[in-house]
Amino acid sequence: MQAGGFPPVDGCYTKRDRYSLFIRMEETAQYTALITEIIKKQSVILGPEIAILKARSVSGLQVDNDGKVTSVGDNPKETLQNLVDQYVELSGQIVKNALGSIFAKYPNIEINK
Repeated sequence: MQAGGFPPVDGCYTKRDRYSLFIRMEETAQYTALITEIIKKQSVILGPEIAILKARSVSGLQVDNDGKVTSVGDNPKETLQNLVDQYVELSGQIVKNALGSIFAKYPNIEINK
């Protein structure tokens, strides 16, 4: 695979390239699901307008009007951390307590606490 994640010029992927792409897609899907759950949970706590507005202020994160994530950007881990930081800044320990059960569903994804 060439720089930037693009396929080789001849359009052929090696088996290793396909596997690497699959893993990145799977990881991105997990981050997308996790971040969507966080936004939904914060919509209940903060109200949908504030929760979505805060989420949209995170660089690289795109969220539809229902709070569903449509893109997590190029660095999903950083996007997740920035989103959590936004919510914690807004309501502190309440957010940390509310998100504990969500993070338990995604044991492979780490976040700074």
